[in-house]
Amino acid sequence: MEKVVPGRYTAHTEESFVVFVIGMRINRFWAVHRWLPVFLSMPGMIRELYMNRELGFKEGHMHFSLRRTCIIQYWDSFEQLEHYARKGQKHLKAWRDFNRKIGTDGTVGIFHETYIIPKGNYESVYNNMPVFGLAKATSHVPATGRRETASRRLGQGGDPAVPTPANPVQ
Repeated sequence: MEKVVPGRYTAHTEESFVVFVIGMRINRFWAVHRWLPVFLSMPGMIRELYMNRELGFKEGHMHFSLRRTCIIQYWDSFEQLEHYARKGQKHLKAWRDFNRKIGTDGTVGIFHETYIIPKGNYESVYNNMPVFGLAKATSHVPATGRRETASRRLGQGGDPAVPTPANPVQ
């Protein structure tokens, strides 16, 4: 189990980065033989990325629901992400297999979203959380001073944080 870090923290990086959201959706539950191979191709790709950090992959988090699996990934650059998509052995095989075996038959859907985040155009806060998300991909730092509020983290000044009682309710 991940260790909870008490207190308020934020992520910090001086660089631009990419957030990539990728996943699949099961459209026909009973067609297990169609969607299970798509699902099972994901762990190999994730393992390949963690073992080859020079590709530009920083960190990722997987989320599951009844019909959907989603992975939020952090990358150094769009160019590195695209290079992996087109040249990564595991991804290229999975991409080709999906197009050949599933195509547009509707049994399983796949999706992705890509966000290019320029330097300084992000903010985050983690309160009583394990090191997570962007903070795990970059630096996990206390959310104090100029990092105390969302507007300050975005360099816009702003009001002080909402006061915290000396003895929080238990």
